[in-house]
Amino acid sequence: MSSDLIISFEHASIFQDDYLVLSDVNLEIRKHEFVYLIGKVGCGKSSLIKTINAELPLKEGTGSVTGFRLDALAFNQIPQLRRKLGIVFQDFQLLIDRTVQDNLRFVLGATGWKDKKEIDNRIDEVLTKVGLEHKGYKMPHQLSGGEQQRVVIARALLNDPEIILADEPTGNLDPETSEGIMKILFEIQESGRAVVMATHNYILMKKFPARTIKFESGKLREIKNDEDINFDSL
Repeated sequence: MSSDLIISFEHASIFQDDYLVLSDVNLEIRKHEFVYLIGKVGCGKSSLIKTINAELPLKEGTGSVTGFRLDALAFNQIPQLRRKLGIVFQDFQLLIDRTVQDNLRFVLGATGWKDKKEIDNRIDEVLTKVGLEHKGYKMPHQLSGGEQQRVVIARALLNDPEIILADEPTGNLDPETSEGIMKILFEIQESGRAVVMATHNYILMKKFPARTIKFESGKLREIKNDEDINFDSL
């Protein structure tokens, strides 16, 4: 793997249980890249993201993520791989019984952080990055949907990941809020991380153009221009 190649699949088959979802996957993603994954519901976007995250095993072909071989990944390597990834979900998955700061504190504690001052400083840093430096004391239900998604992005950044995986991150948000989330994701990309985002939002893609991979009939195809995207078919 070359020094800037951060995700690589060669002749990979992606399975959900025993069901073949994607075949002959050949994909390279480099540092600093922003990549959209598009296609109909059930076409395999989430399955690919789960394979990158080692939620689904890579049974056929080869794959590498941040230097870890997915096709030869030992069980005890999975936590090490996942520390290099930040995940942004559509449905937030915040702990509703604790404050924003305590949500973030929980993740840092679970990933081995011990020093209270370092933990507090890191929480302040990521909340500042997403524009929520004064909202750490609030409970999730006291935040708007957009603010909750900003917390999710802050959580994804805690361990300084090399890749952000975003699965429909604007799916539950209004257009103006969605644009704010996209600006944050592109700032993250510009800071040197790869961002891989599954989306159905063609309007946002037009406003924030980036490399686009279409999932169709169990295959991946790179889209070279807007004319190749039939949004009604996504």
